[in-house]
Amino acid sequence: MHRKFIALIVTTAILVTGFSAAPARAGDAEKLLGGLAALAILGVAVNEHNKRKKRRHQDVTRNNHSYQPPVTRPLPSHVARYDLPARCLKPMKGYPGNSALLKPKCLSKHYRHANSLPQYCKISFWNGQRTKQAYEPRCLRQQGYRVVHNY
Repeated sequence: MHRKFIALIVTTAILVTGFSAAPARAGDAEKLLGGLAALAILGVAVNEHNKRKKRRHQDVTRNNHSYQPPVTRPLPSHVARYDLPARCLKPMKGYPGNSALLKPKCLSKHYRHANSLPQYCKISFWNGQRTKQAYEPRCLRQQGYRVVHNY
């Protein structure tokens, strides 16, 4: 916008300089104002054309789904060790409300650090036939663990 304004000022200065060098005649001022108005109209038309062209380009880009989400890198091992596999979270019969718990056998199979889980988060309950053991997700969350779906 500023470049166009400066270009208009420079063009006006050149036109005024050219007219002031020649002797003044009747109708010169009208021609000067008409030329300036024509330049202003031309400038506005070019500006509108560029805006429309930019909008069309943005619409085409948006419709082609060219948006690329940022590349995600794997978490460092000292952080990733707190990610528990969601496949081990299963509803357990016999536990109040049939709440979902983390199965220890599944964790030992799919989670490398299963032996380092806090033992006070491991609970025992009667399912009507025998005593079962599982990990309480809420307790593990309080210790910094989280259940993730990328396993």
